[in-house]
Amino acid sequence: MSLFWAPASPFVRKVMVCAHELGFADRFDILESAANPIERDARIQEFNPLAKVPAARASDGTVFYDSRVICEYLDTLKGVESGPDALQLFPPAGPKRWTALRRQALADGLVDAALLVRYEILLRPENLRWPAWIEKQSEKIVDAVDDMLDDLPAPETLDIGTVSYACALGWLDFRFPDLDWRSGRAPLAAWYASYEARPAMIATQPRS
Repeated sequence: MSLFWAPASPFVRKVMVCAHELGFADRFDILESAANPIERDARIQEFNPLAKVPAARASDGTVFYDSRVICEYLDTLKGVESGPDALQLFPPAGPKRWTALRRQALADGLVDAALLVRYEILLRPENLRWPAWIEKQSEKIVDAVDDMLDDLPAPETLDIGTVSYACALGWLDFRFPDLDWRSGRAPLAAWYASYEARPAMIATQPRS
């Protein structure tokens, strides 16, 4: 599978964490890209008309985007290759599945809000920045982290929900270290400290 990749993208990291957990990390043909919301990378549009990463193409020509679709596709491959007892990052229909998918949606929404804050500060001219926009998107980030604290996964849980939680929190550390999301959230901080020690997390740490 060919994958348009970016070293700092939390959504790309989510795909790569899943790939490592499932044993597929060495099967990607990594394609460097320069995803940008203003100066879109035309190379990515070959796979994704939105020119956003991650975007992937399988050997049969099928294209996949975004991270949610790619991760679930990888999970189905693991089941086909390894049988019914293989690790499943996307649980079958039932309460565990809806919990995992809801956690993924929360984590992705947190990252979306954080990206909007980053773009507002990094890309918009200073005289055109909208303080209220930054404030309200920042409130979403805080509310999402608080909900993660209230919905803390069990230590042994490994699914798309926990992968998404960890990648989102790791990206806050990477891009918003001053946010100090751990303050007042010791149980979430402890959960993350344990989770980020997983080999899949260590191998996919974001970088500029």
